[in-house]
Amino acid sequence: MGLRNRVEVFPLESVKGGMAQFYTPQVSNETMLVQIPGSTVDDLFCHHFQTDQLLVVRGSFVLVVLQNRQYDYIPMSESQPKIVRIPPGVPHGAINLDREPCVLVNAVLRHGDPYERDYQPLKRPFPYDLAAAQAAKHRLLESLGV
Repeated sequence: MGLRNRVEVFPLESVKGGMAQFYTPQVSNETMLVQIPGSTVDDLFCHHFQTDQLLVVRGSFVLVVLQNRQYDYIPMSESQPKIVRIPPGVPHGAINLDREPCVLVNAVLRHGDPYERDYQPLKRPFPYDLAAAQAAKHRLLESLGV
């Protein structure tokens, strides 16, 4: 997998104006609001002609990314605004270990017409490590002082 097919994680830039915090929106062709129900372990999905740009706006979840034949567990939370950019061809899924749903914005970049099999689940090559997902989330919460 080349470097351009790597998932990128970066903080969301913001400017404070009075009491409000203004966050820089991501350029996109389409913006989706996504809800991940509580107590969810989702399947993997892969998009052929789109880049996902994810930002959690309520709650938290762990993004699972399959890269180099291993899972990376990326915790995301409304308490630490960051963008995760998933390029085409990278299998990814979601784990929400909380009881509450998580809401995120996906600022989609289109690189062609939607592919009919983009939203059909992929078979996991091996089971998720839920303990590793929980540990990733725990590290995030510790870094936030929660």
